[in-house]
Amino acid sequence: MNMSTETVKIGEKVPNFTLLASSGKQVSLDDYKGKKLVIYFYPKDMTPGCTAESCDFRDFNGEFAQHNAEVVGISPDDLASHEQFISEYSLPFLLLSDTEHRVAELFGVWKELSWNGKNYIGVERSTFLIDENGVLVRDWRSVNVEGHASEVLAAVKE
Repeated sequence: MNMSTETVKIGEKVPNFTLLASSGKQVSLDDYKGKKLVIYFYPKDMTPGCTAESCDFRDFNGEFAQHNAEVVGISPDDLASHEQFISEYSLPFLLLSDTEHRVAELFGVWKELSWNGKNYIGVERSTFLIDENGVLVRDWRSVNVEGHASEVLAAVKE
Protein backbone atom coordinates (compact mmCIF):
# COMPACT_ATOMS: atom_id res chain seq x y z
CA MET A 1 0.00 0.00 0.00
CA ASN A 2 1.47 3.33 -1.03
CA MET A 3 0.93 5.68 1.91
CA SER A 4 1.90 8.84 0.03
CA THR A 5 -1.28 8.80 -2.06
CA GLU A 6 -3.38 8.25 1.07
CA THR A 7 -2.16 11.28 3.01
CA VAL A 8 -4.83 13.83 3.84
CA LYS A 9 -4.44 17.20 2.09
CA ILE A 10 -5.50 20.76 2.87
CA GLY A 11 -9.06 21.39 1.71
CA GLU A 12 -10.03 17.72 2.07
CA LYS A 13 -12.25 16.09 4.64
CA VAL A 14 -10.12 14.07 7.06
CA PRO A 15 -11.23 10.41 7.19
CA ASN A 16 -12.63 9.48 10.58
CA PHE A 17 -10.18 7.67 12.84
CA THR A 18 -10.41 6.28 16.37
CA LEU A 19 -7.60 5.97 18.91
CA LEU A 20 -7.40 5.15 22.59
CA ALA A 21 -7.16 8.34 24.66
CA SER A 22 -5.55 9.17 27.98
CA SER A 23 -9.09 9.24 29.41
CA GLY A 24 -9.18 5.47 28.82
CA LYS A 25 -11.92 5.92 26.22
CA GLN A 26 -11.88 5.49 22.46
CA VAL A 27 -11.86 8.92 20.83
CA SER A 28 -12.84 9.52 17.21
CA LEU A 29 -12.38 12.48 14.94
CA ASP A 30 -16.17 12.53 14.53
CA ASP A 31 -16.48 13.33 18.26
CA TYR A 32 -15.27 16.85 17.43
CA LYS A 33 -17.84 17.75 14.76
CA GLY A 34 -18.96 21.35 15.20
CA LYS A 35 -15.63 22.36 16.77
CA LYS A 36 -12.25 23.24 15.43
CA LEU A 37 -9.66 20.64 16.28
CA VAL A 38 -5.94 21.22 16.67
CA ILE A 39 -4.02 17.94 16.44
CA TYR A 40 -0.36 18.08 17.28
CA PHE A 41 1.79 15.07 16.55
CA TYR A 42 4.88 14.80 18.70
CA PRO A 43 7.61 12.17 18.91
CA LYS A 44 7.75 11.19 22.59
CA ASP A 45 6.32 11.91 26.04
CA MET A 46 8.63 13.49 28.64
CA THR A 47 11.30 14.64 26.16
CA PRO A 48 12.41 18.31 26.28
CA GLY A 49 10.93 19.52 22.98
CA CYS A 50 7.68 17.61 23.38
CA THR A 51 7.32 18.82 26.96
CA ALA A 52 7.88 22.46 25.93
CA GLU A 53 5.38 22.15 23.09
CA SER A 54 2.75 20.41 25.23
CA CYS A 55 3.12 23.01 27.99
CA ASP A 56 2.72 25.83 25.44
CA PHE A 57 -0.52 24.25 24.20
CA ARG A 58 -1.54 23.83 27.85
CA ASP A 59 -0.91 27.50 28.59
CA PHE A 60 -3.03 28.62 25.60
CA ASN A 61 -5.72 25.98 26.16
CA GLY A 62 -8.26 28.45 27.58
CA GLU A 63 -7.88 30.72 24.57
CA PHE A 64 -8.33 27.81 22.17
CA ALA A 65 -11.53 26.93 24.04
CA GLN A 66 -12.79 30.53 23.70
CA HIS A 67 -12.54 30.10 19.93
CA ASN A 68 -14.47 26.80 19.80
CA ALA A 69 -11.27 24.82 19.38
CA GLU A 70 -10.01 21.73 21.17
CA VAL A 71 -6.42 20.57 21.30
CA VAL A 72 -5.38 16.92 21.11
CA GLY A 73 -1.85 15.52 21.20
CA ILE A 74 -0.93 12.31 19.39
CA SER A 75 2.25 10.26 19.78
CA PRO A 76 3.22 6.59 19.47
CA ASP A 77 3.48 6.33 23.29
CA ASP A 78 1.17 4.03 25.22
CA LEU A 79 -1.52 5.17 27.67
CA ALA A 80 0.62 4.62 30.78
CA SER A 81 3.22 6.98 29.37
CA HIS A 82 0.53 9.54 28.42
CA GLU A 83 -0.98 9.41 31.91
CA GLN A 84 2.39 10.10 33.50
CA PHE A 85 3.04 12.98 31.05
CA ILE A 86 -0.37 14.53 31.75
CA SER A 87 -0.06 14.31 35.52
CA GLU A 88 3.50 15.60 35.58
CA TYR A 89 2.68 18.71 33.50
CA SER A 90 -1.06 19.19 34.27
CA LEU A 91 -2.02 18.88 30.61
CA PRO A 92 -5.73 19.77 30.29
CA PHE A 93 -6.36 18.00 26.97
CA LEU A 94 -6.41 14.42 25.76
CA LEU A 95 -3.35 12.62 24.48
CA LEU A 96 -4.11 9.87 21.99
CA SER A 97 -2.04 6.74 21.69
CA ASP A 98 -1.09 5.92 18.07
CA THR A 99 1.12 2.93 18.86
CA GLU A 100 0.69 1.46 15.37
CA HIS A 101 1.22 4.95 13.82
CA ARG A 102 -1.81 4.54 11.54
CA VAL A 103 -2.99 8.10 12.14
CA ALA A 104 0.55 9.47 11.83
CA GLU A 105 0.71 7.76 8.42
CA LEU A 106 -2.69 9.19 7.44
CA PHE A 107 -1.27 12.69 8.07
CA GLY A 108 2.08 11.86 6.45
CA VAL A 109 4.14 12.49 9.60
CA TRP A 110 5.52 8.94 10.10
CA LYS A 111 8.74 9.17 8.13
CA GLU A 112 12.45 8.69 7.97
CA LEU A 113 14.21 11.26 10.12
CA SER A 114 17.77 11.77 11.19
CA TRP A 115 19.19 12.83 14.51
CA ASN A 116 22.87 13.02 15.47
CA GLY A 117 23.76 11.47 12.12
CA LYS A 118 21.53 8.43 12.65
CA ASN A 119 18.51 7.70 10.47
CA TYR A 120 15.37 6.27 12.02
CA ILE A 121 11.64 6.10 11.37
CA GLY A 122 9.51 8.23 13.68
CA VAL A 123 7.04 11.08 14.07
CA GLU A 124 7.90 14.40 12.45
CA ARG A 125 6.66 17.10 14.85
CA SER A 126 3.65 18.54 13.01
CA THR A 127 0.34 20.25 13.77
CA PHE A 128 -2.94 20.21 11.87
CA LEU A 129 -6.03 22.42 12.12
CA ILE A 130 -9.32 20.78 11.21
CA ASP A 131 -12.45 22.92 10.87
CA GLU A 132 -15.94 22.37 12.29
CA ASN A 133 -16.85 20.18 9.30
CA GLY A 134 -13.85 17.88 9.54
CA VAL A 135 -11.89 19.54 6.72
CA LEU A 136 -8.13 20.05 7.04
CA VAL A 137 -7.56 23.81 6.76
CA ARG A 138 -3.95 24.34 7.90
CA ASP A 139 -0.84 22.30 8.51
CA TRP A 140 2.51 22.99 10.08
CA ARG A 141 5.19 20.39 9.35
CA SER A 142 8.68 20.02 10.83
CA VAL A 143 7.57 22.31 13.63
CA ASN A 144 9.99 24.44 15.60
CA VAL A 145 8.53 24.46 19.13
CA GLU A 146 9.40 28.08 19.98
CA GLY A 147 6.31 30.27 19.44
CA HIS A 148 4.42 27.47 17.67
CA ALA A 149 1.34 27.25 19.93
CA SER A 150 0.68 30.98 19.64
CA GLU A 151 1.00 30.75 15.84
CA VAL A 152 -1.59 27.95 15.80
CA LEU A 153 -3.86 30.00 18.07
CA ALA A 154 -3.63 32.93 15.67
CA ALA A 155 -4.76 30.64 12.84
CA VAL A 156 -7.68 29.36 14.95
CA LYS A 157 -8.78 32.98 15.55
CA GLU A 158 -8.77 33.81 11.80
